[in-house]
Amino acid sequence: MKADNAVVTKSLNFAVRIVNLYKYIGTTHNEYILSKQLLKSGTSIGANIREAIGGQSPNDFSAKMHIALKEAYETEYWLELLARTGYLKDEEFDNIFKDCRELTNLLASIVKTMKEKK
Repeated sequence: MKADNAVVTKSLNFAVRIVNLYKYIGTTHNEYILSKQLLKSGTSIGANIREAIGGQSPNDFSAKMHIALKEAYETEYWLELLARTGYLKDEEFDNIFKDCRELTNLLASIVKTMKEKK
């Protein structure tokens, strides 16, 4: 997997959005507990993808990509919770959740392909 592929680019761009969202929620709502959880899971996606690329074996690659997928699912949860508790407006939520879902679907496809290859 090359470092300039879609999942690497999307995960880094998404992490930047998550960091900015964390700063926004902290500044506008003075909320740091839920948004910190979002920060952790949302930035962890790309970190695990990068670790997968440097993996020592196909099994290591597969395991790290699966962790990235789990972090993406967790990030979806935190985004939904922040929206349902009023920290994100519908438009803000829809936009970033769409990006998260795209990343989740891409990772799910990668994980599925890796399982089929085994």
